[in-house]
Amino acid sequence: MLDRKLLREQMDFVVAQARRKGVEVPAHEFLVADGEFRSLKAQLDELRKAMNEKSKAIGILMGQGKRDEAELAKAETGQLKEQIQNLESRERELEEHMTMLELQFPNLPHESVPDGKDADDNLVVREWGEKPDFDFEPKPHWELGESLKLLDFPAGAKISGSGFPVFTGMGARLQRALISYMIDFQTEERGYSEVYPPYLVNAESLIGTGNLPKFEEDLYKTQDNLYLIPTAEVPVTNVHRDEILEVWQLPIKYAAYSACFRREAGAAGKDTRGLLRIHQFDKVELVKFCLPETSYDEHESMLADAEQVLQNLGLHYRVVLLCAGDMGEKGCKCYDLEVWSPGVGRYLEISSVTNFEAYQARRARIRFKREQGGPTEFVHILNGSGLATPRLFSALLETYQRADGTVEIPDPLRRYVGTDCLGP
Repeated sequence: MLDRKLLREQMDFVVAQARRKGVEVPAHEFLVADGEFRSLKAQLDELRKAMNEKSKAIGILMGQGKRDEAELAKAETGQLKEQIQNLESRERELEEHMTMLELQFPNLPHESVPDGKDADDNLVVREWGEKPDFDFEPKPHWELGESLKLLDFPAGAKISGSGFPVFTGMGARLQRALISYMIDFQTEERGYSEVYPPYLVNAESLIGTGNLPKFEEDLYKTQDNLYLIPTAEVPVTNVHRDEILEVWQLPIKYAAYSACFRREAGAAGKDTRGLLRIHQFDKVELVKFCLPETSYDEHESMLADAEQVLQNLGLHYRVVLLCAGDMGEKGCKCYDLEVWSPGVGRYLEISSVTNFEAYQARRARIRFKREQGGPTEFVHILNGSGLATPRLFSALLETYQRADGTVEIPDPLRRYVGTDCLGP
C-alpha cells in the first residue's frame, strides 16, 4: 500500500510509475472518493464544533433559568447529532472504499530499476563460477532421480496429482539435508533468528504481504477461510503485524523453513518437467525489518546471504536485476538468482530477493519509533529465498553427476547426508 498523501499530491507520478510495471490504476476513482472524503471530514468538524458550542450553551441557559431557550438548544443539538451520525456512516463507507482502491495500486519501482516489459529486458549484473564441463552427455535431474531412486513422480501423481513429487530414500535425506544446512548457515553464520511458522494463515495476513486481494486464484483455500501459505514470507512478515517496534530492535532478521503451496505451477507444457514447477515445495525464506535509510544496504546484504549458499555448494549462477515490467506488483527492486542447470541446459530462477520499502509495512501496520514519545514511522521490509529446494536439488544432481550415473555430494552437505556420493 502506498502513502495516501502521495496518492493525493502526486497522482500523475504514481500513474506513470505504475505504468512502468504495466499496471493501470484506479486514479480517477480514488481522487473522486478522496475529494468527497475530505469534504465530509470538513463538514463533520464544523458540525462537531457547533454541537460542542450548543452543549455548552445548554448548561449556561439552564443556570440562567432560561428553560425554553435551553430546550430549543437541546433540540438543535439532537438534530446536529443525527446529522453527524449520518455523515459518520458515510465516512466509514468511503474509508472502506478508498482502502480497497489503495490495495489496487502497485508498489513503485526504485529509480535504479531499469525500464522494460518482461524477462527479456532484465539485466545480468554478474556471474559466479564456471559452467561445469562434462566429457559425457549430462542427464536431466528427473532421469538421475529415477535411476538412483531419489524421486517418484508416478507415486506423487497417484496420491495428489501432477506437481506433487515424492522424494524417496536418499532423495528424501538430501532434501532434508538441504533444509537443515541452509537454516544452520543463515542462523549460525549470517545472524538470522530461526522461525518455524504456521502453514495456514488468515486473509488479513495475506493482505498484509500483498497476496490478497489480487492473487487469490493462485492460493489454496480451506473451508474455514484459512489459506495454505505460498511462501513463509506471509506468516513471518505478519509476526509483527499491528506492532510498534523500538529503533534498537532493527534490523530484525528471520530465517524460516516451510513447505509452500501454489495452485499456479506454470503454463501447461512449459518448464514443467521434473521439479522445475510444482505445487508443493520446500523453501528457506529470509525476512528483514529495517530502517528506511538502511534498507538498500540491507537488500544487497540479503542478496549476498542467498548467494553464499550457492557459492558454498559450488554451483554456477548469475545475478539478474529485474526490469520494472517483470518485477511484479509488490516490489520496489528485485534481484533474481539463477542457477545453471547442466541437464536442462539453461539458467533457472532459484531465488528472488526483494525490497518492498514500506509497502507491506503500511498494509500490515508495522511501525517503529526512533525515540520514546516520538512519532511512528513505517519500517522497510525485505525478503528473499535462501533458497528454494526444488531447483537447488535438481541443480546439485545435474552439476555433480558422474559418467557412471552416481552423484557426488558437495562437502558442506556430507555431514547432513551421511555420505559423499549417491549411487546404486
